[in-house]
Amino acid sequence: MTSTARPHLNRRLAEFGTTIFAEMSALATATGAINLGQGFPDTDGPEEIREAAVRALREGRGNQYPPGPGIPELRTAIAAHQRRRYGLSYDPDTEVLVTAGATEAIAAALLALLEPGDEVVALEPYYDSYAASIALAGGRRVPVTLRPQTGEGSGFRLDLDELRAAVTDRTRLLLINTPHNPTGTVLTRAELAAIAELAVERDLLVVTDEVYEHLVFGDAEHLPLATFPGMRERTVTIGSAGKTFSFTGWKVGWVTAAPELVTAVRSVKQFLTYVSSGPFQYAVAEALALPDSYFEDFRRSMLARRDILAEGLTAAGFRVFQPAGTYFITTDIRPLGEKDGFAFCRALPERAGVVAIPNAVFYDDREAGAPFVRFAFCKREHVLRDAVQRLRSL
Repeated sequence: MTSTARPHLNRRLAEFGTTIFAEMSALATATGAINLGQGFPDTDGPEEIREAAVRALREGRGNQYPPGPGIPELRTAIAAHQRRRYGLSYDPDTEVLVTAGATEAIAAALLALLEPGDEVVALEPYYDSYAASIALAGGRRVPVTLRPQTGEGSGFRLDLDELRAAVTDRTRLLLINTPHNPTGTVLTRAELAAIAELAVERDLLVVTDEVYEHLVFGDAEHLPLATFPGMRERTVTIGSAGKTFSFTGWKVGWVTAAPELVTAVRSVKQFLTYVSSGPFQYAVAEALALPDSYFEDFRRSMLARRDILAEGLTAAGFRVFQPAGTYFITTDIRPLGEKDGFAFCRALPERAGVVAIPNAVFYDDREAGAPFVRFAFCKREHVLRDAVQRLRSL
């Protein structure tokens, strides 16, 4: 007989049910709507990289457990990528760890570095796994909200005074995401320098989610926080193959950090998945060595798709916050006479045949996020044009 004396789900995770992504993707399937909600491409990445995975499978490389930290070829490729792109030197043997996607890297880092009661300052709105991972570690999340700026097309910005005020004697680490999901904000050099100064002054660790590092547009520039003075030894940097090479199902992510930080994260990671993605690790090692032209073509392609969706959403009556990075657009639905993002998104498949995500799921303060809705533009151009045509019926 099963006991009903207390809930089966432990109280740390009691606030987390089925993710909104699963709910909305199921709604897209049920209604036949165009899914601009969950952030996965509708085409695969480079054919030569897919063939590299097939070759590894056929040659028997990675079909059994790969090394716990990741195969040497991939760790070497990650270190070479960080050095070539940003001038950051990491030892592949002691300062690089391969994970089951960025989501595991985030969870393992927070579980490793937090004690119960530690405070984590995170930029709100934030990806939902941040809140769950902090809760699993027994930490306390302290949001610092990115605020929408005035002016048509303006984005969201960080208030540095608010960030400083959020840090207390109980703060253990800062959780930074740039380029930022869901707002598309890319933190500037001045903002990152201020974050670095604060971390050094208050002796804080920093976990940086940089999975959209290769998707920045216009004058925006991705600058890893680890490149700033005093930050290399206190920063855990997280990257992902899924976002850069459009193979999200492969679940290959990584951590780069000082040896003692990597050792801590690996100590947790080994009891989560142990290892993963064996043959795909060989393919990602080849992907990271692709010429610069690949990364530029990828960025240019996503920029064109961003503009199709942004222009279409504007024409449909949304207020569009033009993203400087990622493959998401945040919109304000109030010009449409709407104010509840949850109700709007749940009705949208029937009203217009399109699925989106209510940004309120990324906020502790649901009211602050209530009027904002996120659309993904990592889809084929004709799909985006079809979606915006449907949205004009609102």
